[in-house]
Amino acid sequence: MNRKIMTMILLLLLCLPSELLTTSYAATASSFLLTTDKPAGGKVVVTLSGKGIKDLYGYEARFTFDPDQLELVESKSSLDGFSVSPIIKKNEIIIAHTKIGNVTGESGDIVIGSLTFKIKKNGTSNVKWESMKAVDHNLSAQTYPIGKSVSVTAAKKGFLDLEGHWAKADIEVLASKGIIEGIDEDHFAPENHVTRAQFAALISRALNLKTDTKKSPFTDVAPASWYKDVINSAYSAGIIQGLTDTKFAPERNITREEMAVMIVRANVYAARSSTEENNKVAEITFADSADISKWAREGVQAAVRSGIIKGKAGLKFDPQGKASRAEAATVIKRLLSDLNLL
Repeated sequence: MNRKIMTMILLLLLCLPSELLTTSYAATASSFLLTTDKPAGGKVVVTLSGKGIKDLYGYEARFTFDPDQLELVESKSSLDGFSVSPIIKKNEIIIAHTKIGNVTGESGDIVIGSLTFKIKKNGTSNVKWESMKAVDHNLSAQTYPIGKSVSVTAAKKGFLDLEGHWAKADIEVLASKGIIEGIDEDHFAPENHVTRAQFAALISRALNLKTDTKKSPFTDVAPASWYKDVINSAYSAGIIQGLTDTKFAPERNITREEMAVMIVRANVYAARSSTEENNKVAEITFADSADISKWAREGVQAAVRSGIIKGKAGLKFDPQGKASRAEAATVIKRLLSDLNLL
């Protein structure tokens, strides 16, 4: 088949609306299936197959996926012939393939092809086969609405700098659910500090807070900042407050007492409860209790009683100490466990 005819087939697949195509497939009982294997080597393969296929000479298949978690790195067709490069538009993938020459298409139960995705971060997402435009050797075609999906649990290899670390298990649980991420593919940097905006983002992801149109009053939260939406959502939920009525200090490292207060408010919000019962329990005394800010004492006490946050060696709480990434991950994990969300 010459290039002119091959180009005509691909244009038929990619350009013509389905309602203009004939429907020689209409009387068939063709069906399509999407399957996947367990991720390996940081990649996952999704396989396209069909049953009762009749004369499949060419096709155009459309898929949707989560580009924040997965990246398409390869598309293969099991049919002989010619494929165009995948077209990726935001969360949509379009692939097209045609056989070459004066031959009939594939029939029966067949493997049509595969998509290989690179895992960008931990978590679970779906790859959905939206539609399949099938063309026979006479260039008659039908578009099948498929709507089938597979769940991809993206589990990357562990962070290299967590071996032997006390928070390794908690961090890996949160990373597997996409709640927390490393500073790069191989490192978590557990002892690095956490900013107030970063901790607000952790709470927002953990509780799946919806983006709220209500704007926070904080003038130091820039409209173009990555944390604008999470701060607005956490503020609307009553989980965060500012240092003043108009200042949040998003880039400032969060202290342990600030983290304790936020986590208690998050617990109250998610459980739809109050801290009144906890407040009736005798106060827990630390060697440095006098260093806990007056506004934070109730929150620190509630967080410690619930077991979500704990003291340090020497019966100290270290309220003004800067919280580490490992500490932040651990209190988020305990919060979710306390809420039975893990």
